[in-house]
Amino acid sequence: MDENTKKMLSGQPYCPDTAELHQFSQMAHRLCRDYTLTTDDDTIERAALVDRLFPHHGDGVYLQGPFFVDYGRFTTLGKNFYANANLTILDTCPVKVGDNVMCGPNVSLVTAMHPLRYQQRNLRQQADGRMSDYEYGKPITIGDNCWLATNVTVCPGVAIGDGCVIGAGAVVTKDVPANSLVMGVPAKIVRPITAADNLDNFPY
Repeated sequence: MDENTKKMLSGQPYCPDTAELHQFSQMAHRLCRDYTLTTDDDTIERAALVDRLFPHHGDGVYLQGPFFVDYGRFTTLGKNFYANANLTILDTCPVKVGDNVMCGPNVSLVTAMHPLRYQQRNLRQQADGRMSDYEYGKPITIGDNCWLATNVTVCPGVAIGDGCVIGAGAVVTKDVPANSLVMGVPAKIVRPITAADNLDNFPY
């Protein structure tokens, strides 16, 4: 791993257009494409693709294609991870997902950030003559037993505690304590999730 990639993973400003990162991203994008072309019946092929895309994963990972991942190798998925269609993971910094996490359609886990000032955000000439920008990121952590509903976006630097439910359309910009119901834009804690929420307590 070169120094630029190490800077990226540590959250420092880095150049995204290097030979190593290009190799990593192109491999990930091909694997995403190949997985999307499979069906649920292609269990052996899908398992092999998941192994290559996510070297750090537990048993029972299920991804409903299509989906998009920047690198994959910088993401850790716990056991029994489930994602519905159109999952996006931008893992320019580490993404760590716990066990028994469920994602609805169109969930985005985004660690990538760009400078606020255009003077630092725009393309500039690199030492080798190529044009590139500078970016940076912040890691994301999602605890065990969480459910992220449809169209949830988890922003850079966020840690979500165990047992949380993130409501549909929420944009999570701040850390969330364990066992919280979270909704809104920006997302806010609505209340704790308790035993009173058991389905047994509600009539059918």
